[in-house]
Amino acid sequence: MTETAYIYDAIRTPRGKGKAGGSLYEVKPIDLVANMLEAMKARHDLDTSKVEDVILACGEPVNEQGQNIAKTAVNYSSWDHITVGAQLH
Repeated sequence: MTETAYIYDAIRTPRGKGKAGGSLYEVKPIDLVANMLEAMKARHDLDTSKVEDVILACGEPVNEQGQNIAKTAVNYSSWDHITVGAQLH
């Protein structure tokens, strides 16, 4: 099986504390990831129907980001819903 993988781009979400008093306390994880996808789409004028996979690393896959947040963010954003999402821990 000879398939080629391409890394098109990488964008990092902001870091901060998600607990009371933290800078990201009011921000939902899905909003962070969906905004990241929108930034990537805008940065490259990307036709997301041609993107096969979104692979996302999540350091704390619990609570709101405990499900497959990569696929959820694809569905939540304006990306083509045929794109597959995979979450790494």
